Amino acid sequence: MMRIEFEPGWKFRSTPVAPLLVPLLVAIQRFGSLAAAAREVGYSYRHVWNLLGDWNRRMGEPLVELEQGRGARLTPLALKLLEFEERARARLAPHFAELASEFERELHREASARAPQLDIHASHDLALERLPDLAGGALHLRLQFHGSVESLEALGRGGCDLAGFHVAEQWQTPQISQRLDPGKHTLIGLAVREQGLMVARGNPKGIQDLHDLSHPGLRFVNRQSGSGTKLVLEQLLARAGIDSGGISGYSREEFTHIAVAKAISDDDADVGFGIRAAAAQLELGFIPLVSERYLLACGSDRLESTELKKLLAFLRGKPFRAVLRSLPGYDNAIAGRVMEVPEGLAGPRPARVTPG
Repeated sequence: MMRIEFEPGWKFRSTPVAPLLVPLLVAIQRFGSLAAAAREVGYSYRHVWNLLGDWNRRMGEPLVELEQGRGARLTPLALKLLEFEERARARLAPHFAELASEFERELHREASARAPQLDIHASHDLALERLPDLAGGALHLRLQFHGSVESLEALGRGGCDLAGFHVAEQWQTPQISQRLDPGKHTLIGLAVREQGLMVARGNPKGIQDLHDLSHPGLRFVNRQSGSGTKLVLEQLLARAGIDSGGISGYSREEFTHIAVAKAISDDDADVGFGIRAAAAQLELGFIPLVSERYLLACGSDRLESTELKKLLAFLRGKPFRAVLRSLPGYDNAIAGRVMEVPEGLAGPRPARVTPG
């Protein structure tokens, strides 16, 4: 089935930025040569020279400095443009993925009606977002990212087939457990993963634990209200006796783990709370604080359906387990395991499963 993707675009007032400009700047940053960058993006030297000249005039200052014998280098303005481009992509990625999914449904409505399909509302997760591509045409997964609480509420009112959420292994989360009915719901394991403090590479601020978040001048970046990550963080702070009101930046919210990590990577924040895999992806430091289970909730009466059986097969299969192995801080111990609600929320952690 055709896969749809949306990409962010820039405008200079009413004039769209040429799609080539950002890839060209990235290539110049990589090679330090305008000629090499032109070859990388597949255009002539003259074409990229004229493009840069046009945008230098529009911006009112140069984007690239060219010096004989020293090649090409980006100006502070160009570096700032690339920084905003990366930040925009990190923030908008889950929203674009949702729009793409909706667009695909409209284009392939008839085909989708014939194929097994599942609507999933879920908290953002790096492994789950790869599942639709792994499933391919055998199982159509319509994935939308929301907070854990919002996803469970959608399941409760019949707005989705499965709700993805996560809970700390060490304790119960009331906002989660009160939205699950042991008599109506069953849980499916996705992964065990690590959450903790993401800090800049080398930890220049010397952050050691949650108590350091209240230090004057330290800039924190948070996840949005209703997200499972923020619920876990609130519990950690409460258990440590820390008032979130004393944490500078606590009210600043991002909607994905990668967006939090990107803010730190861009030196727009000093510390955030999220998964190890997001920190590793942007080469940040990581201080582990809690192990948690990522789970999918569904109606117990759906377990014998063709769609759920196919999903369980994918979660237990080698391709998905390979995805889990590729993500730092992830464990495949519960992937594809069917659990009653009490066991999923607070039961003992099962032994690690070796891929078959």
